[in-house]
Amino acid sequence: MTSSSETLDRPVCYYHGGCPVCRTEIEHYKRGAGGDRVTWLDLSAEPEALAAFGVDRAGAKRRLHVLDETGRLHIGVDAFVLLWQRMPRYRWLARLVASRPLRPLALALYDKVLAPLLFWWNQRQGRI
Repeated sequence: MTSSSETLDRPVCYYHGGCPVCRTEIEHYKRGAGGDRVTWLDLSAEPEALAAFGVDRAGAKRRLHVLDETGRLHIGVDAFVLLWQRMPRYRWLARLVASRPLRPLALALYDKVLAPLLFWWNQRQGRI
């Protein structure tokens, strides 16, 4: 965890590498342009990495988390937007998803459908 006076040289993405869907998506981002502008941390290897932020193991694996350069933790859709802003091929998507008309829809879809469904599936498969 960083203090308010500390800064990072690049964002840190905390992802659930034990989830095949999550791992595949993150591997895609890592290989793409801008992937080297992010530090990638697999929560399967470091399950307590977000504990200092008050996020337990299950909560960490429930949604994507990204720590920005100022030490602010972004969760879910906001974490994806931050990542996409760093990747030239996805900047358009970051602008689109963050836009006033689409952000509420993206939040609802991710928070109410996609993240819970993926978490449930991973739980049933013993990956949580």
